[in-house]
Amino acid sequence: MDDIAILFPIYPGVTHLDFTGPHQVLARLPGAKTIVASIGGEAVSVDGLTFSNLARLEEVERCDVLCVPGGFGCVDAMRSDAYLAQIRRLAASARYVTSVCTGSLILAAAGLLEGRRAACHWAWRDQLALFGAIPDPGRVVRDGNIVTGGGVTAGIDFALTLAAELADETVAKAIQLGLEYAPAPPYDSGRPETAAPEIVELVTARNRARMPDRAAIIEQVARERRRA
Repeated sequence: MDDIAILFPIYPGVTHLDFTGPHQVLARLPGAKTIVASIGGEAVSVDGLTFSNLARLEEVERCDVLCVPGGFGCVDAMRSDAYLAQIRRLAASARYVTSVCTGSLILAAAGLLEGRRAACHWAWRDQLALFGAIPDPGRVVRDGNIVTGGGVTAGIDFALTLAAELADETVAKAIQLGLEYAPAPPYDSGRPETAAPEIVELVTARNRARMPDRAAIIEQVARERRRA
């Protein structure tokens, strides 16, 4: 396989597993060159971790795979003309335009998902429709060259799916085995359809408390993008 550039454009408030999970998988692809970048190359701190020595997003000429992660900071990213401009620029020549979790809302705000099916974190999935995208409950969803993963840990499934596409199933399976990725969670509580109602309400309340205006902000961004 020829060298392939895989770019993760991160931002303040990103969920680190949204990109470190796929990064761990895709970095093991033969010939892969992974790039983690931010606006201005600024360090990004989140959940007690700091990601530094980042590439300047504006200076990344191109990538084969653009993978946009999600996180509570996605709404600020969606309102950043500078960040969205780079996403549009890089997506224009990328072989695959991808996201994990609420990263699909960023792709949508950039105007890249109109009429396309896309996955997202369950709590925010319906808001994709505000941008003309088609919300899909799948854990990994492909629509043309758009490949999206659901919430957070779905990024690993997404990355293995993409690894098979970029190389082949043997390579993807070998990466899976090397990482001993054999999920067997102690609770069947990873989806709202299987979690107890009180757990769903607890998580929903926590999300609401952490960012009470998130839905309203996303609706405002969608209105502004439609007028643009």
